[in-house]
Amino acid sequence: MWRLKVADGGDDPYIYSTNNFVGRQTWEFDPHYGTPEERAEVEAARENYWKNRFQVRPSSDLLWRMQFLKEKRFKQTIRQVKVENEGEITYETATTAMRRAAHFFAALQASDGHWPGENAGPLFLLPPLVMCLYITGHLEAVFPKEYRKEILRFTYCHQNKDGGWGLHVEGQSNMYCTVLNYICMRILGEGPDGGKENACSQGRKWILDHGGAVSIPTWGKAWLSITLIKEYLAYLIGQDAIQCPQSFGSFPLFFLYNQTKMWCFFRLVYMPMSYLYGKRFVVPINPLILQLREEIHTQPYNKIIWRKVRHLCAKEDLYFPHLLIQDLVWDSIYIFTEPFLTRWPFNKLRERALETTMKHIHYEDETSRYINMASVEKVLCMLACWVEDPNGDYFKKHLARVPDYIWIGEDGIKKQTVGSQLWDTSLGLEALLACKLTDEIGHTLMKGHDYINKSQVRDNPSGDFRSMYRHISKGSWTFSDRDQGWQVLDCTAEGLKCCLLLSVMPPEIVGEKIEPERLYDAINVLLSLQSKNVGISAWEPAGNSRWLELLNPSEMFEDVFIEQQHVECTTSAIDAVILFKKLHPGHRKQEIENFIRKAVQYMEDIQLPDGSWYGNWGICFTYATWFALRGLAAAGKTYHNCLAVYKAAGFLLKLQLDDGGWGESYLSCKAKVEKKNVKLSLCLVTQKFTPLEGKQSNLVQTAWSLMGLIHSGQAERDPTPLHRAAKLLINSQKEDGDFPQQEIVGASLRTLMIHYPNYRNIYPMWALAEYRQRVPLS
Repeated sequence: MWRLKVADGGDDPYIYSTNNFVGRQTWEFDPHYGTPEERAEVEAARENYWKNRFQVRPSSDLLWRMQFLKEKRFKQTIRQVKVENEGEITYETATTAMRRAAHFFAALQASDGHWPGENAGPLFLLPPLVMCLYITGHLEAVFPKEYRKEILRFTYCHQNKDGGWGLHVEGQSNMYCTVLNYICMRILGEGPDGGKENACSQGRKWILDHGGAVSIPTWGKAWLSITLIKEYLAYLIGQDAIQCPQSFGSFPLFFLYNQTKMWCFFRLVYMPMSYLYGKRFVVPINPLILQLREEIHTQPYNKIIWRKVRHLCAKEDLYFPHLLIQDLVWDSIYIFTEPFLTRWPFNKLRERALETTMKHIHYEDETSRYINMASVEKVLCMLACWVEDPNGDYFKKHLARVPDYIWIGEDGIKKQTVGSQLWDTSLGLEALLACKLTDEIGHTLMKGHDYINKSQVRDNPSGDFRSMYRHISKGSWTFSDRDQGWQVLDCTAEGLKCCLLLSVMPPEIVGEKIEPERLYDAINVLLSLQSKNVGISAWEPAGNSRWLELLNPSEMFEDVFIEQQHVECTTSAIDAVILFKKLHPGHRKQEIENFIRKAVQYMEDIQLPDGSWYGNWGICFTYATWFALRGLAAAGKTYHNCLAVYKAAGFLLKLQLDDGGWGESYLSCKAKVEKKNVKLSLCLVTQKFTPLEGKQSNLVQTAWSLMGLIHSGQAERDPTPLHRAAKLLINSQKEDGDFPQQEIVGASLRTLMIHYPNYRNIYPMWALAEYRQRVPLS
């Protein structure tokens, strides 16, 4: 039976930590763990998911929840409440529902103070890890039998009815994920016609019916050429079939396409990719590779004319089409540059570039304790280290951190994006603090405070970090845990806000407050990430020209080439900095006032005509509009003195459904109407709101909208919409205080959706707390 371990570094000599592994969450299989009844409960959860997998695609993340609730012997003792059809919500009813939610959520807290949970959803993260371990000969050591069984379970569970796999668990089938998941099944031992309910034959049929693997997008071509099919490198690159910007390390620094101009995530993907391409890394051929060559193409492998399929991309994968100029640039670089870089003396330039690239890879590995920034680059960096030295310590340190990415639910083993421990915990603590139940959950608050304290990054990246294209991190908080090391602005803002809120509470209840110097360090990080046009970015200062996005080589994602400014980051920063200013009025007073003024102006300027804002990290307009109203309210903006607040309230009110809730599809994130701007050769994009199928409500999005309206002052104008939303939340609460898992609500890169199971607990509880506190009730 599977068991979640917390803050455990194990006995691997190649793993190390900056804070004794606080926040680390890893799974182990123990054949002797659990009673027969508990094992039967797990199997029932798996079977229930399988039967209902097409109704609710994200998992309910039940395995660790079952474990924790049993270990803590949790039993909900607060009576369940319902609001009748024509009944009014009383203060007592709202309080009871909120308390039930808070006690259930508190029972899910880990021993080190954080809230564990899945942060997954994309279906292209796990197969490359399987490929990498297969190539390096470590598959069975890292993934023994029980692990491989659960990987296959996850693959089967998320195959669509048409036989393919989508970009994420709710996505329509595309070539990229279908090819990768098909290869993953074959590596794990399934035959061409094997797999549960003929998963392999169905997947292969989808691939062949949609043009075969030659139409896989750029990232897919790169994965195949680098990690699995030996001849892909020789044919796809050697025969001019593909030329990603994987060799940017070969060009002088002043070239327009270099690391200093790229968004950190993209830069860290293409660094190891460029190294592997530059090394011409190929895998020794074997019978499985020969079989796969014939299985995933519509014609015999040796009959494919590779130069003709160089720029093919299946329409199901195509979100950001390459302009002709971009294809011409990559073709020209390949045709006119490659012949020189493979011959003396110019090959010395490539050798030097490869050495420099590897230096950057090792720096990223060391400063992130081999967790790396996120999942995609983790595998590429690990493979690059193995190619450099299969027996070296660098690769062994990578292997030691693979468990940090593995998560297990009732739908099987999945690979995390990186982990959302700090993010979930900071939001959860703010929600619990809003409940004002200190007498009941004081110990929970103290443990959470201790976790936040120990998770703050204490130093900048080591050495001359500027020369390694890194920004300051001292005083920040990461998305996952402190060892990962990458500063994130909204995580820093929410972590700082938790510290500030807890600093005014009795230390005997919540623990000693964090010293002011560390708060000042956090403020320094926030101030440093405001761009010249006053919006605020997530990881590094934004500022590169938007036209560089035209060089985005990924057909599946948009707004990924340069660092962007985000609504959520800007408003999180406004909220935290205003609270800091109130408690520490003398620190950098003028800078902070300018920061707030510019950020608020930015929020007002980028509001869309319908009154909404576009959300980058959640679905989508409801998410961003709640964040925006929260930040504007903190800045003193109201329905009566701010047109943006007035318009935002109107946007939310017109979308409220008959049952009192709100529901928004992930399609909102990617839907767009293009209007060409001839002068800039760009597209001005107008997003549109897309409701859930059948106009269903989603409880998390209902909570966002309810809180947004409360921040707009709706209670003083007409509380009826608030009562209707609160009624839906209260009546949807389950017997134990949990809320049902519904559609996915996290987002990234416009087309990629992320699953945050803890949101279903955090946001309805938070909304009920705000409703109880700020809406007059009898």
